[in-house]
Amino acid sequence: MRENFDILIIGAGASGLAAAINAKRTAPRLGVAMLERLPRVGKKILATGNGRCNLTNLNANSHAYTNSGFACSVFSKYGDERVLEFFKSLGLLTYSDSCGRVYPMSNAASSVLDCLRFEAERLGVQSICENNCEKTEPTDGGFLINGKYTARKIIVCTGGCASPSQGSDGSGYKLLSSLGHTVTELYPSLVQLTSPDRQLRQLKGMRVHDAVISAVGRLSRGELLFTDYGLSGIAAMEISADIAKAAKTSPVKASLDLIPSMGERETADFLFELRGKCGDMLIGILPRAVGTAVLKTAGIDSKAEVCSLGRNAFIKIARTAKNFPMTFDGTKGFQNAQVTRGGINIKEFDGKTLESKKVPGLFCAGELLDVDGGCGGFNLQWAWASGLLAGESAAKSI
Repeated sequence: MRENFDILIIGAGASGLAAAINAKRTAPRLGVAMLERLPRVGKKILATGNGRCNLTNLNANSHAYTNSGFACSVFSKYGDERVLEFFKSLGLLTYSDSCGRVYPMSNAASSVLDCLRFEAERLGVQSICENNCEKTEPTDGGFLINGKYTARKIIVCTGGCASPSQGSDGSGYKLLSSLGHTVTELYPSLVQLTSPDRQLRQLKGMRVHDAVISAVGRLSRGELLFTDYGLSGIAAMEISADIAKAAKTSPVKASLDLIPSMGERETADFLFELRGKCGDMLIGILPRAVGTAVLKTAGIDSKAEVCSLGRNAFIKIARTAKNFPMTFDGTKGFQNAQVTRGGINIKEFDGKTLESKKVPGLFCAGELLDVDGGCGGFNLQWAWASGLLAGESAAKSI
């Protein structure tokens, strides 16, 4: 016997929960359900923001998303302020830091998920867990899912390929491809970089608070963490999709600016002035092991008397610290990635409603679409905003 719904959301993560709640709020009379392959809804939300859930960013509307024009179309209806109003209506209070990152007042991702889950239950949204969407067929009256569920409208919110253990296994791409949609090339994004450079073993655990990675024609600035396999930290993760793409053909040559707050000449002058005051000229700027690696790369004996070095030596040191060479051969892959770069071609969807231009009655939201942003709550903002818009649009179309 088939179960019939007005709207069926496929995937109950961040965008799916937002879509379900907004669909039901928009039209309370409609029968709304979520189909989720995991035993419980919203698992990936619990892992965001190191368990704190950095749920949006106050600078989201001006952020440089992939396909930012399409994202801005969605944000014109559901920008960060509207998203925060939505969460406040669920009883969730938030605060922001100096970078615009927004967190729940409780500092617990579980608070965000619980507020969403309880509201969906209160509204009468049905959760059908441990049910993977294996087949979706358009019918005269809507869609037939897995041969047992019918829906007048469907909203696909299955996520991308990133962090498959949290529920995003890439199945949504196959589903939408079977319905005539196209998928752009996929790469892991916001993920650690891998390097064959042996010197990294001596730098494992060293952290540089502010650095710039220059590679593949791009610059990425932020914190860096050296590991035995490569680099982690915001600067590394925000350039990871570009590295992943370029490394498919050959290793990527890059340089690190370990002192971006000072120019090369300024750095050399600063170090030269210190030559008679400090036995280790970089100790006040960089972690000791990183400073030693800079000296070695510059061809300077780290045990040499500082006062014996000429001005050219300090220029070499400054130049090396500002252009520290590295090679990357890839990333830690989708298993460790926070988000997917690439996805369903946004040209095939209406940016004002998120309805498919190819399959009437089919809506899409979240990471599945070819939209992604950097670290700091930008990707969750996209998930909430697109889910809210898709849910409202689907409900209004019935």
